[in-house]
Amino acid sequence: MVGCMSKVAVILSGSGVFDGSELHETVITMLHLEKLGVKYQTFAPDTQQLHTIDHSTGEASEGRNVLVESNRVSRGTTQPLTELNHRDFDALIFVGGFGAAKNLSDFAVKGSEYSVIPSIGSVITEFNQNNKWILAMCIAPVLLAKVVSGSKLTIGSDSGTIEAMATTGVNHVTCSVVESCVDEENKLITTPAYMLASNLIELEEGISEALKLLSSKL
Repeated sequence: MVGCMSKVAVILSGSGVFDGSELHETVITMLHLEKLGVKYQTFAPDTQQLHTIDHSTGEASEGRNVLVESNRVSRGTTQPLTELNHRDFDALIFVGGFGAAKNLSDFAVKGSEYSVIPSIGSVITEFNQNNKWILAMCIAPVLLAKVVSGSKLTIGSDSGTIEAMATTGVNHVTCSVVESCVDEENKLITTPAYMLASNLIELEEGISEALKLLSSKL
């Protein structure tokens, strides 16, 4: 059912493109969910970040907590991932940012030998096994590739990332920044977002169209 009767869970991984959730992707996602009349709740694991990056210099600085940093993005409303129950939500969304590859998985460190942290793997499995749609953008589809066997998805056109995901058996579909890949069998929607976007206009168009697709299926 579309609109205010629908509610989705949005997973964050910190605050900032280089070590957490990509802020532009997150805000655009929240904005368009509200425009679509879809309620949402953000969640994040209560764990330490792999590291923290000074976004002005690119240098590593003191470590921070993923849940604490995620609450910077949501204005203090992000709940611990342990409180997420798939029964309370119609769909699941993963925004991008390197936090997905550093804090929700170790893809940034191990490449093709990567794994998804158990709590994230469990959430993906629960939604997938209960026939609920999952949307992932930017680098976050690597999480789905590892957990949902035989999935069809996109991370855009980056050959290195595509090659690293190949060991999962994923069926990768090259998409433009404003396109989405829909896996009807596994109920997955993926879109490249900042894997390809060169400005906010392209980013907004791609994410908004993906969210419209998701909304039409709720």
